Amino acid sequence: MLQTSARLLELLSLLQLRRDWTSSELADRLDVSARTVRADISKLRSLGYPVNARPGVAGGYRLAPGAAMPPLLLDDDEAVAVAIGLGAVATGRPGAEEASLTALAKLEQVLPAHLRRRVDAVREATSVVPGNAPLLDLSALSVVASAIRGHERLRFGYTKPERGEQARHVEPQRLVNWGLLWYLLAWDLDRDDWRIFRVDRMTPRPPTGVTFRPRAIPDRDVIDYVSRRITTAGDTYHARVLVHASATTVAAKTPFPVAVESIDSSTCILEIDAGDPARLALWLTQLDTDLEVIDGNELALAFDELAARLHRASGTPGPLPSFGPDDL
Repeated sequence: MLQTSARLLELLSLLQLRRDWTSSELADRLDVSARTVRADISKLRSLGYPVNARPGVAGGYRLAPGAAMPPLLLDDDEAVAVAIGLGAVATGRPGAEEASLTALAKLEQVLPAHLRRRVDAVREATSVVPGNAPLLDLSALSVVASAIRGHERLRFGYTKPERGEQARHVEPQRLVNWGLLWYLLAWDLDRDDWRIFRVDRMTPRPPTGVTFRPRAIPDRDVIDYVSRRITTAGDTYHARVLVHASATTVAAKTPFPVAVESIDSSTCILEIDAGDPARLALWLTQLDTDLEVIDGNELALAFDELAARLHRASGTPGPLPSFGPDDL
């Protein structure tokens, strides 16, 4: 009986690991016969796990969504990672607090004492600063991730600032998380080209059920490809800025993709495209370090206007003071 129970847990773990399995693949992994696999699948179904079967030569098994949420199988490290992740999301991500807190409460209720101590140690040593990230619909993120996992075409409404919602139809390939934002890299079926979408601007439609064969992504480094596409995606103004801080420091303070070129341990160059030079100037001042505009007249003018506005706000009479090298 113990051997059968252990095998059921291993079978469940395999079904959760990958979307589709053939009977022979499962039999090889479990070192049992195909007949035993069928019997174990029936036992999982009786326990409430919805395992679908496809007949035929290319048939197999798939753990499908059910009417109720069955137990998930997590090892120690996975359980700790989930608890820490839920805690971080609950305290720092708009739109996710309530769902994350309730899920965290359920998980901590069943965590063994030695795992709870590991989670508490990380929590006690961590401080979270809430940000001003855009509201993220977790259900949208889940739908997108499921479509990627199942190689299923996706329809959704996409809304950009000051524009109405547009209907999009894509083959979703990868999700990329950059700071506070999630991006979807997908093949746009209407435009016959690669496109990148912000998940917080997406409103997914019901699943299409139509599957596709994954395409080769243009760049083997998906993160680099997405960041390059985003930083040059149709913004009006381009600027190059010398920043007197290390590339690592600047990247850590940047919640969105931007090209950072390291010069040495204390300087780097930012390549930025922006639709509003004034907002870009304001953001750059928040890096809290010295800057030099190498290229970008609009940005330089925006800095002048920002400096004048801040000078007026200080209440100091007269023109802006002029600083020379000896004054700094």
